[in-house]
Amino acid sequence: MTRIGQAVMLLHGGDREEARNRFGVLWAEIGECGGALHRCTLAHYMADTQDDPEGELVWDLRALASAQGLTGGGATDAGTALGTGPSGGAGVSGGAGASGGTGVSGGAGGAEHRDALAVRAFLPSLHLALAADYFGLRRFEAARTHLDRGWEALGTLDDDGYGDGVRTALGRLERRMRGSGAGR
Repeated sequence: MTRIGQAVMLLHGGDREEARNRFGVLWAEIGECGGALHRCTLAHYMADTQDDPEGELVWDLRALASAQGLTGGGATDAGTALGTGPSGGAGVSGGAGASGGTGVSGGAGGAEHRDALAVRAFLPSLHLALAADYFGLRRFEAARTHLDRGWEALGTLDDDGYGDGVRTALGRLERRMRGSGAGR
């Protein structure tokens, strides 16, 4: 996680290209077989380094698939619910089931539980990112689905700066969607 954090600092400092390069090296190291928390975190931030909306969507879908694998949601739910097909269709590879692909051995149930709690706190932000991706791609039904899921997942967030920021961003995207005629 330390190396992911260092790349995030580069990203937030404005060096998207170097952050993308470092995330790419880390992804090559942990890939689809690494721990779900690491995959989720890395893919979530890798999405922000992409130059094109489709690339951003692919990485955000990978982040959600990793999160769902750890929290017990089906990895294919992300693709199936959005009309991208059971294999994800947009670059998501499945196989990160609740008992496999987490990189946690059977004796580390406490660590897996902590990781699952950490990933649950990511869910509102992951759904927000996907809603924004789909909105930007003019796939309004999928954007609405993820915006609704983001609102539904807010109970996992504390009333702190992070939680307030996610709530504010969900509200801002809600207003943009309504203003565009894509909202309810």
